[in-house]
Amino acid sequence: MNDPANPPPGPIRLFTIGFTGKSAKEFFETLQRAGVRRLVDICLKNVSQLAGFTKKKDLEYFLRAIANIDYAHEPGLAPAKEILDGYKKKQIDWAEYEHRFRELLEERGLAGAFKLQDLDHACLLCSEPAPEHCHRRLVAEYLRDHWGSVGIEHL
Repeated sequence: MNDPANPPPGPIRLFTIGFTGKSAKEFFETLQRAGVRRLVDICLKNVSQLAGFTKKKDLEYFLRAIANIDYAHEPGLAPAKEILDGYKKKQIDWAEYEHRFRELLEERGLAGAFKLQDLDHACLLCSEPAPEHCHRRLVAEYLRDHWGSVGIEHL
C-alpha cells in the first residue's frame, strides 16, 4: 500500500556528455541548458585528458564558477584498464567490451553504490564525443535497468 506521506521516488533525469570536440563554451552552455546539477566524471584518469578545461581541478572550478554545478570523480564507474586496452588494441570487439564491462559493473555492485535521488539531474562525463561506443551509455543503461525509473538523455 502506498504511503501518501512518503511517496515513492519519481523518475530521475540522468544525462551523459563527452567532452571531445566541444569548446568550453559549448560544453558549459549545454550543461546549463539541460539543468545539470552535478557532473560525475567517470573517466579512469581525469588529469591527462585531451581538453584542458576538463582536467579534474580545472573542471571542478569551472563547473562551480560558471554554472553552479557540483563535481564528483567516480573512477569506479570506469572500465578496468584491461577491458579498455583490449578494445583500443582491437583484441576484443565492442560486443565483448559491453559484455565484460556490464559484468564488471555487476561485480562492483554499482546499483547499490548510489542513491537514485543523488543522480537526479546528474551528468556522466567521459571523453567520447558520441554515446554509441562509450561506457557512459552503458553505465546509464545499467542504472536504468536496475532502478527502472531513470530517463536518459545524451547531450
